[in-house]
Amino acid sequence: MQHLTLNNTVIVTVLLLVVIVLCIRTRKLTVTAALTAGIVGFVVFAGAGYNGLLLLAVFFTLGVLATAHRKDVKAALHPNGFHPQARNAWQVLANGGTAALMALATLADPVHAALYHGMLAGSLAAAASDTLSSELGMVYGRNHYNILTFKKDVRGLDGVVSLEGTLAGIAGAFIIAFMYALAAGFGRQFFFTGLAGVLGNVADSVLGAAFERKRYMGNDLVNFLNTLFAAVCVWLFTAVM
Repeated sequence: MQHLTLNNTVIVTVLLLVVIVLCIRTRKLTVTAALTAGIVGFVVFAGAGYNGLLLLAVFFTLGVLATAHRKDVKAALHPNGFHPQARNAWQVLANGGTAALMALATLADPVHAALYHGMLAGSLAAAASDTLSSELGMVYGRNHYNILTFKKDVRGLDGVVSLEGTLAGIAGAFIIAFMYALAAGFGRQFFFTGLAGVLGNVADSVLGAAFERKRYMGNDLVNFLNTLFAAVCVWLFTAVM
């Protein structure tokens, strides 16, 4: 890996340490979550270089902005009267764990690095799509429906979607796809990445309605499966097309 020079490693390590401190001081992440995010970031850099780290940074920025936006509206929907913003370590792994796994796969099998990088991008597209659709859908959604029954349902509940939230999710997926395409090129991979992100978000809603609402799964597991499903979608698209 050409990017794994001593200078690059030192630069990225210092940068990640600064991000860790800022996340803790601003309470965007808990201490353990910030440390976990730093490890995930370094692993992604080791496997996918600065491009992978950029995708991770874009996802994190989108997530922070979406979570903080109109938190008063979201707090009213929460049983305790507040909308939690500080992410814990499990939430970090749920959203970035698949990306880290794809980076490790690149290190183990560099011959197929391009495929793993595409899968990494797809997983982060799904994470961004899910975050924006849920966070912004709660604020701007007008009509909310259960994704399995298509009947009107209560906004904020697992598996409940809205047109506005869905559009926000599509935008989130294709923002990540666009950033990935800046390095990989605006060919079919751009479409694969965005579509995989959208499909991952749909899978998240289905799992939320079918399993999370019934307490068969937790939110972190659902989010991880969402990103993993998107990564597999990229692999399938690449293999078939």
